Amino acid sequence: MVDYLPIYMFVVLGVMLFTGFPVAFILGGVGLAFAFIGMALGEFQFIFLKLLPSRIFGGIMENLILTAIPMFIFMGTMLERSGIARDLLNCLQVLLRRVPGGLALAVTLMGTILAATTGIIGASVIMMSLLALPVMIQRNYSHELATGTIAASGTLGILIPPSIMLVIMADLLSRSVGNLFVAAVFPGLLLAALYVAYIVIRCSINPSLAPKLDADIGPQTKGGVFLMVLRSFVPPIVLIGLVLGSILGGFATPTEAAGVGAMGAVLLGLINLVILPGLGVKPFELETPSEVDLDDHAVGGGFWNELRHFGRVVSDVVHRTMLTNAMIFGIFLGATLFSAVFRFLGGDEIVQSWVGNVGAWQVLFTVLFIVFILGFFFDWIEITLIVLPVFAPIIAGLDFGDHVAKFEVTYWFAILLAVNLQTSFLTPPFGFALFYMKAVAPKEVKIQEIYRGIIPFVMLQLIGLALVIAFPDIALWLPRVLLN
Repeated sequence: MVDYLPIYMFVVLGVMLFTGFPVAFILGGVGLAFAFIGMALGEFQFIFLKLLPSRIFGGIMENLILTAIPMFIFMGTMLERSGIARDLLNCLQVLLRRVPGGLALAVTLMGTILAATTGIIGASVIMMSLLALPVMIQRNYSHELATGTIAASGTLGILIPPSIMLVIMADLLSRSVGNLFVAAVFPGLLLAALYVAYIVIRCSINPSLAPKLDADIGPQTKGGVFLMVLRSFVPPIVLIGLVLGSILGGFATPTEAAGVGAMGAVLLGLINLVILPGLGVKPFELETPSEVDLDDHAVGGGFWNELRHFGRVVSDVVHRTMLTNAMIFGIFLGATLFSAVFRFLGGDEIVQSWVGNVGAWQVLFTVLFIVFILGFFFDWIEITLIVLPVFAPIIAGLDFGDHVAKFEVTYWFAILLAVNLQTSFLTPPFGFALFYMKAVAPKEVKIQEIYRGIIPFVMLQLIGLALVIAFPDIALWLPRVLLN
């Protein structure tokens, strides 16, 4: 019994996570409970618990890398609440109306663009479900295609930088956030390209799945289209340039770029909600504005009313950022306690003894399979904070021969894990993106249709994962070019 205490920790953790109790308390509670069990059995010393506060404070509270997280959360929430995302979707619908599955492609491209400005999956999925799903249903889109496209596109932010998950991974791995961001660019774009190819091919074969937008909707002149693009498409692209450009160009660290992005989002929100309405410039509206349109755009009635509305939006964004940030860092604290007790009880030795009996590829595929299965039941942050501290040092020590250089294994593994974890948002029964969508979807959309809709996209994600495994340069080529 004493020798297998770390294994019992994981078993108890798995059972407790199904209770619905806050994850941060479960992680910390299980760790603390097994610390006392270890003390009773003579396998754990109380002095180790006294070391944990300093470990938590020095590893989390004083970690400058993690200061990027609240700023990225603020940036993404600001884009949602200021109506910039809604304007972007309307613009993309018009630009892609002649392409098979144009509205689905617009949703995919919107998800890709938003992913490059924020990594908040819940907000992205809910926002796109409110904005796009009613319109897609009204245009007689297949419910399965509509829901699958929105769910998959909304989760791209977990991979495409700047991603909160990549920031957390870089901290856990003690690696450069910028290098990890650069390594994730092509894998993220690869998934988006797979989604686009699937939608175009499927809608070309069966056009009834995605009827085209009427030709008389939207600007009818080149000048009108230019103004629409300038008003709705350019601002988020400028923000992406500010954030990713400053990182890739070496002008700013990811933490500094997060500050630039947060300030840029505030300025874009001010322009969208106060300055442009004050000048009489209205956003292009399709014929069916959603609840988000009515709530997030300036109410009109003069400059001061619009400025007060903007103030209320900023206040709401700060409040949402605070709640999301508190949840993430609470899980950090619980996971730190859990992983420390796991190590003190000899969990590392158990894992290493298992690894010593199998080859490098068997270890890699086993870990990826475990993460994929865990994704059916748990959120990415729990999986990351539990699995990565245990397996990352082991993977980093493995030899994959000429397939991957020794010093690049950690970055390659982190990207494989990130691609794998994207499926955790889509796989039932606890795919969080599916629950987010069902909570705001029209009543005629059934949960069975949502489940059927995500199956092709989960398969596409697994294809993307297989490609990054087979061709590591998809993730490693850009870091070599930019950073060497």
